[in-house]
Amino acid sequence: MNLVQAESFIINLLAEQLPSNLYYHGLHHTLDVVNASAWLAREEGITDEESLTLLKTAALFHDCGFMYTYLNHEEAGCEVAEQCLPTFGYTPEQIANVCGMIRATKVPQQPQTHLEEILCDADLDYLGRPGFESISETLHQELLAWHFMKPEDHWGKKQIDFLREHQYWTQTALAQRQPAKQEQLDLLIQQQSTSTEP
Repeated sequence: MNLVQAESFIINLLAEQLPSNLYYHGLHHTLDVVNASAWLAREEGITDEESLTLLKTAALFHDCGFMYTYLNHEEAGCEVAEQCLPTFGYTPEQIANVCGMIRATKVPQQPQTHLEEILCDADLDYLGRPGFESISETLHQELLAWHFMKPEDHWGKKQIDFLREHQYWTQTALAQRQPAKQEQLDLLIQQQSTSTEP
């Protein structure tokens, strides 16, 4: 596997072809997920080189399907991976593992392996980090731009529903992200109740 070449290829492709109104799912998000997955892998005790390479590859490719479609972008991303990764020396089994991780990030998440759990938690790492409010607002603006929300829809309620339904999978994220995520949820519920008081 030539990860260096695969990384250079996909980053250049994303920079050129991702739509400019992906305010949340832009290249910056992919790079954030790469960093978060590396941190989680280290904390979760993943040390073998092949697993780390496959995880980073999946993080790099996990949202590349947005170049072609918004809905079911995970499947489109797997198609890109299946077409491109053999060029960089990945075997069919390795590509299947990468696609398993990409598919696992589809909400509601349903990871089946430890690496899939790590990528799922990395993908939504921001839910339990400082900066949640500003990052979530970029998602709000993106959903408005793509007409998946209307201006009159209540973003706060959608956030509450999402945070209630979401779960972290790894012990690291449960310990180091879940408490702050719960604080965000409590704050949103408090704001919601205040805004609906007569």
